[in-house]
Amino acid sequence: QVQLVESGGGLVQPGGSLRLSCAASGNIFSINAMYWYRQVPGKQRELVATITSDGTTTYADSVKGRFTITRDNAKNTVYLQMNSLKPEDTAVYSCNGNLRMRSGIYNYWGQGTQVTVSS
Repeated sequence: QVQLVESGGGLVQPGGSLRLSCAASGNIFSINAMYWYRQVPGKQRELVATITSDGTTTYADSVKGRFTITRDNAKNTVYLQMNSLKPEDTAVYSCNGNLRMRSGIYNYWGQGTQVTVSS
């Protein structure tokens, strides 16, 4: 079964750091473009960071300079390093990605992981 599994969320104080991981598992050849989103109840889902197959990254203005998205193609895993966290970063973070399989390229979502920034 192909799936994306996130980990690394939790409770952190303002100014702290967390690293989220998103691992693709199952019968896949590779991961292509990958994305991190976040959502707060009652608000629209926000695209936080993107990394393409060649490693090009883009970020939402709200996280530029604080968050870094990286990928490990050998492990079919993408990471989101979050530094200088603020209470407004509190959200459920989900990864999304295009996975290459024998039959083609398909888009998958992870289950989400809660990040809470609070003192």
